[in-house]
Amino acid sequence: MAQSASEAPATVEKNATTGIARITLSQRAIDRLELLTDTVKPAPGGAGVLFPYAALLYDPQGMTWVYINPEPRVYERQAVTVTRVEAGAVTASVGPAVGTPVVTVAAAELFGAEFVTGK
Repeated sequence: MAQSASEAPATVEKNATTGIARITLSQRAIDRLELLTDTVKPAPGGAGVLFPYAALLYDPQGMTWVYINPEPRVYERQAVTVTRVEAGAVTASVGPAVGTPVVTVAAAELFGAEFVTGK
């Protein structure tokens, strides 16, 4: 699908209540970032959820987050409560639902888009 020269690489819409942005990327931006996702899985023993460590972000206050991909080309930051990090995987007691795609490559760029361009 061709992108017009005038299409913005990213559109950032802040939620006034939560302060969390909804970021919509052009397909060209996704390709340039080589953005990848993986799917949240149930944690062993059913205690929470499991996702790749590459998806985990820390904000300046030490809070932990992931970017979910709720619909094509749309990304939203979601808080997670980490209970364990082991062997490249994160177990969280609070986080995205099983089956939710989380960004594993280019999450830092989404964070930058939300806080630098999304002001």
